[in-house]
Amino acid sequence: MSTKQYSYAIGRRKTAVAQVRLYAGKGASTINKESIDTYVKRADLFQTIYSPLKTVGMYENFHFDVIVAGSGESAQAQAIRHGIARALTLADTALRQALKGAGLLTRDARKVERKKPGLHKARKAGSWSKR
Repeated sequence: MSTKQYSYAIGRRKTAVAQVRLYAGKGASTINKESIDTYVKRADLFQTIYSPLKTVGMYENFHFDVIVAGSGESAQAQAIRHGIARALTLADTALRQALKGAGLLTRDARKVERKKPGLHKARKAGSWSKR
């Protein structure tokens, strides 16, 4: 365990939950104890993950350790983004206005709707015929 001071926050998206520890200063960022380069394969997800740090202009000033589980790679990246944004507000309350204006502190609550009995999917029913 590290004895460094950090800001801790949880980010969520769909069924993905990311526990973020945000450290001040330079360092290697990790996701599930792997380097971020090996865990994230798609370039657009890098932009998603680092967007809170780029929004406030502190891309080089922080590094993070993340434990993330659930859902797919895109939802996990969005959960990490949400957690980083929340941890940044705990680290420096002056950053809240910029992050809120960019919509990074809002939790996207959309989830997959459950399948209902008698239907094919959540809302798709069979064809109706009068005769």
